[in-house]
Amino acid sequence: MLPEGTPDQPEAVETALVRRAQAGDAAAYGELVTMHEGAAFRVAYLLLGSASDAEDAAQEGFVRAYLALARFRAGEPFRPWLLQVVGNEARNRRRALGRRAGMFDRAVRAVRGDIVTGAAPSPERVLLAGEAHAEVREAIARLRDEERLVVACRYLMELSEAETAAALGIPPGTVKSRLHRALARLREDLSDLGPLAEATR
Repeated sequence: MLPEGTPDQPEAVETALVRRAQAGDAAAYGELVTMHEGAAFRVAYLLLGSASDAEDAAQEGFVRAYLALARFRAGEPFRPWLLQVVGNEARNRRRALGRRAGMFDRAVRAVRGDIVTGAAPSPERVLLAGEAHAEVREAIARLRDEERLVVACRYLMELSEAETAAALGIPPGTVKSRLHRALARLREDLSDLGPLAEATR
């Protein structure tokens, strides 16, 4: 539990937990893991496509992050840093396993499966994951893998640009450029769908 008088805003809670974890409080680190394990698992699942492999990658990522916690700069957002560690672990495993195809479909399954975020899905997420919008999914399937990954992170997993960059191991500017290209292609591809295409704006 946080000390009495600690602000209850999520950022303040996270900052307090990070400071405690850096001081050697394993229980505080456990609370940080609980806060972010859903996002970490989804990132690993997107990259690996196997629930068991994703769970192993996320757990190994949590261990690596704990061992590197002294190097984390207190006051910085913790989740992008943690997702970077987990994403690195998942990408290393993906390279070893040679799994590259079906990234978007894996993201859809992750969102529609047993993973609960505790938040109402965004319109974009409903749009991209819904069975009624096969045209959108087919259009996304025609994107390059690198663009599908960015679209999945930003709109299905609702990661920020910074979190997407950290999870995928690319600069934030690359996230913006890939997302811009992907959405431009989707708008062109879905131009006949009227209001449906507007969701890609």
